[in-house]
Parts: sequence; C-alpha cells; structure tokens
Amino acid sequence: MAKNVTVIPATRNMHKGISTASKTKRKVAGYARVSTDSDEQFTSYEAQVDYYTNYIKSRPEWEFVGVYTDEGISALNTKKRDGFNRMVADALNGKIDLIVTKSVSRFARNTVDSLTTVRKLKDKGIEVYFEKENIWTMDSKGELLITIMSSLAQEESRSISENVTWGQRKRFADGKVSMPYKQFLGYRKGANGLPEIVPEEAEIVRRIYRMFINGKSPSYIARQLTSEGIPTPGKKKVWQSSTVESILANEKYKGDARLQKKFTTDYLTKKMKVNEGEVPQYYVENSHPAIIDPTEWEMVQGEILRRKNAPKRTSCNSPFSGKVICGDCGEWFGPKVWHSTDQYRRVIWQCNHKFKGEKKCTTPHLTEDALKEYSVIALSFLVENREALIEDGRIIKKTLSDHTEIDAEIRSVTEEIEIVARMIEKTIADNAITALNQDEYNKTYESLTERYEALKKRYTALTRQRDEKKFKADVLSGFLFELSELDLLDTEWSDSRFHAIVERITVHNDGRLVFTFCNGSEETVMM
Repeated sequence: MAKNVTVIPATRNMHKGISTASKTKRKVAGYARVSTDSDEQFTSYEAQVDYYTNYIKSRPEWEFVGVYTDEGISALNTKKRDGFNRMVADALNGKIDLIVTKSVSRFARNTVDSLTTVRKLKDKGIEVYFEKENIWTMDSKGELLITIMSSLAQEESRSISENVTWGQRKRFADGKVSMPYKQFLGYRKGANGLPEIVPEEAEIVRRIYRMFINGKSPSYIARQLTSEGIPTPGKKKVWQSSTVESILANEKYKGDARLQKKFTTDYLTKKMKVNEGEVPQYYVENSHPAIIDPTEWEMVQGEILRRKNAPKRTSCNSPFSGKVICGDCGEWFGPKVWHSTDQYRRVIWQCNHKFKGEKKCTTPHLTEDALKEYSVIALSFLVENREALIEDGRIIKKTLSDHTEIDAEIRSVTEEIEIVARMIEKTIADNAITALNQDEYNKTYESLTERYEALKKRYTALTRQRDEKKFKADVLSGFLFELSELDLLDTEWSDSRFHAIVERITVHNDGRLVFTFCNGSEETVMM
C-alpha cells in the first residue's frame, strides 16, 4: 500500500514560542553608524536616521521602536559603541524583534564580533536584516552569507589600517612632527601646521624644570601647581607626579622629536605597545622651536638618572634631600619633626638609620638653618681658589665632552647589529625554503642570536657611558658657571647655587662636615 503523508503546519514560532497566526506586530529598530565625526559624513549620519525612521514606520506589520546610533565610532569592535550595545541589550530584554541596518560593514567589520552578536540575538529569536546584502539572519543561508561578508569587511579594515600605518611611518621618515595639542603643555598647532609655543604655558614648563633642578621632587612640584590652581595639560585641576615626570623627560621641549614611541599591534583591538625595537623609530633634531635649552634638558635627564640610581630618599622637598650622608653608616640624612604638636615644634636632620642598626649611629643632628650656614662657609672657601678650580674644571669638561671614540664604536656596533639581524633573517628564510639539517640550523641560529644579544648589550653599555659623560660634563658646566658668578661679597644662601655646586655633605661624629663639590674637590667645615 502507498504511504499517505499529511503535513501538519507549524503553529508556533520556534524562537518566540508564540502562535504563527498571531497578528502581533514585530517590534523593529534601525541601527545607523558613521565611522568618523567629520563634517562630510554628518549628512550621511542624519540621512540614515531619517531613512530608517520612515522605512520602518511605512510597514504596517512593523511597530517602530527607534533608531539606535553611533556617530564617529569605528566598527572594528563593539566595546566602545554605546548605541550598538544599548540596542543589543534592549533586544535581549524583549524590546526588539527585528533590527534593520544598512550593511554588514555598518554593523561590524570584525567577523568574530559580528557572528557572536548575530548568534546571541538569533538564540533569543531576534532577527537582523542587512538591507544592502539582502540577508535575513533567520534564513538558512543567513549565517554563511554573514560569515563571508564580515570576512570581506574585516579584510577591508585590515587593508585600510595598513595604509594608514604606512602613511604615518612615511610622515615619520620625512621628519614631520605632530603633537596631541589638547594634552600637551606649551605648544599649539600653528598656522603652518607646525608646533607653535604658547608663551604662558611655556613659562609653566620652564618653572617645572627649574624646580626640579633646584632639588624638588615631581610629587612636590605636582602639589605646588595644584595648590596654585594651575590646570594640567589635560585641563584638569589636580596634577599627578607622573604628569610632571613625563614633561621632564619629553625631548620635544628641547626642540627635538622621537617618533613612533608606540605602535599598534592589532588593527582589530587597536592595542598599543611601547616600541622596544619591533618597528623603526625616527629622531628629528630641531624639528620645532624649543622651550627648554638643550643643555638644561640634558642636565635634567642626568638628574633624573642620578636620583633613580641613588639610595632611597625620604623626600625632595628640601635642597638637602639626597645630599647629606651619615659618616657612620653611609645612609642619607632625612628631616624629623620634634614637638610636632606644641610651641617648641622644629625640624631637624639626622641619619634615617640612626636607631635601626645593631649599633646606634653617633653622628649629630642638624637644623636646616645650620646646614645652610655651613654650606655658605664651604662656598666661601671655594672663592679663594676660584681661578685654579675654573681652569682645571675647563680641562676636565673638555675631556668629558669629547665623545669621538665612543660615537665611532657605537656606529660600528650598530652596523654589526644590522648585519647579524639580516643573517638571522636569511637563516630562518633558508630553513623555511630548503630542508636543512636541523641540528646545524639550530647551532647556527643560536650562535647568531647570542652574537646579536651580546652586541645589543655592548650598544647599551656604550650609550650609557656616553650619557654619563654628558651628564658629568653638564654638571661640571653648571658648577663652573655658578663658581664664576660667586664672590666673597655674594656668598649668601641660594637653592640653585647649592644644587649646582655641592654634590654631597658627609656628617662625621666628631663634628666635621665634609663638602664634596661637583668637580670632585672637597672642603671641611667644623660644627
């Protein structure tokens, strides 16, 4: 007997669980996005909103929910697209049955984000209609088409990202400098497109450098600027020490620019990484007007290095911080407050480890006024031998300023690094093309990489040696300048003079204060 099959039509929606005969209107929302906030695309943005509003309202079987929008937002991922995320959340909460959008590229250019979102919505019975590609996600062919279209859109994003990166690196190679002016203190974009000094902001930058050279710490400088109501580079009220540190270390303030300090590692996530040699950097000298004299800038970098390598300091709010050493244990002196809550309150300086070791340090304590008085006496001793000290200092400075041999060796090492790097690349390429003996390949590869690392260490050591010589020359230059300005009638206290002339004071238990000056000479003052 022939089989008789009777089809019983579906009466309930498999996703919604409601009757297919129901006359309930579908709740429909539109999604519009433009990828930039430029004026050219503003009209496109407005047109999209207007179009989807009218398009949805013109369908009698649809109920208009609204148009969700993102303006000036990239579609590479969905993390920062507030309108998109709000729309998806509303859909999952039952407020939307259908989402209408222009195309897959308007929805997302990241295949993973696109498919994840579509599947999440599909599981809840929510459909997406891509008008340009005529894709309905509930259709059996929908997911395959979305995968293909999203992949094409993602490849387009990758191509655009590579073109933008190439353009940026071409500008770097040409020495063209740009700054984040809204977050950068002291400069604005000039009429010719180049950095231009803002006088009132430049004075704040100069003040920060002066305070640091005079012994103040970044945290102290930050507190001082905050207390005076001076806005930060980002126009905030409270300064952070990290902001001061970045100003002190930025070479742009001396008129130079190091380009490509960071680079994008992933065009999808836009993740940035500090450039540690993975991509080229470009150093442009005299690229724009300087706010800080290059010599002063180098002195600041040397001072940053000195403080970083110095033993732990309690503070930098006094010119004596990091300058006074205990003759018993070699630790720093720090300020201590006596009688902090009564009328006899005073601040004294003593060894920070005076009571911490097995044996108590016997060095005496001193007040800041006493330290200043003894320092002035020590400076007066220098005046008596000033001419001889200046002559000797100039000879030493000339030696320190001569980097000819170090520079030649740095160039030689740099050339050898480039050669070895090419040899490593060739070895890897040969092994990928030809079936080489792997033991021999590994031996060659390891030998080359060891040589490469050794050369990098040598390069680092040479540059450090050159930087140290520069720093010593700059310190000596400051010493000689202050010494040449000093005379017996003008040996009164000065923070900047003390910092430029005195390297350290060693306090001994017999009352001797040994002043070591920045030229290496010493003078003893008795308490």
